[in-house]
Amino acid sequence: MIKMNDIIREGNPILREKAAEVTMPASEADQKILASLMEYVKNSQDPELAEKYDLRPGIGLAAPQIGISKRMIAIHVKDEKGSQISRALFNPKIVSHSVEKAYLTAGEGCLSVDRDVPGYVHRFARVTVKATTLEGEEVKFRLKGLPAICIQHEIDHLNGIMFYDYINKQDPFQVEENAQAVER
Repeated sequence: MIKMNDIIREGNPILREKAAEVTMPASEADQKILASLMEYVKNSQDPELAEKYDLRPGIGLAAPQIGISKRMIAIHVKDEKGSQISRALFNPKIVSHSVEKAYLTAGEGCLSVDRDVPGYVHRFARVTVKATTLEGEEVKFRLKGLPAICIQHEIDHLNGIMFYDYINKQDPFQVEENAQAVER
């Protein structure tokens, strides 16, 4: 089980690397890693387990955040209708996106960042993603709102990008034209 001390923090060079593709079909070892990423995000959102194991709540986690430079992510997040979206993915890739942007009104956070970084992170409001599931199935799906923001944040980890790289240094709370505010 992944715990907070397994999650590497900003400053570690692996967080700035471009992660390697996972060879398909995924090895048993890679399947276990991906399953453990999903286990963490689910456990971290369970108040009892989060307290018992001192887990910071998270809605997404990428393999580089546990020191493994491979293209694997897990997200466990509710959409605007309250539906649970859980995806454990190998080699996720954004294949199309909206012109419109969106940002979280509360700003973004990251399990690898132990400080508050004020400012808005503008991302695509809607994305279409292709990936391979834990079961080896190739999937293509669309996300919008918070789930879209979440998956873009995790895919950025696979490319060595941190969320605060997007914050306007001169005006952290500047809202881009036509950007939609998303409540968390």
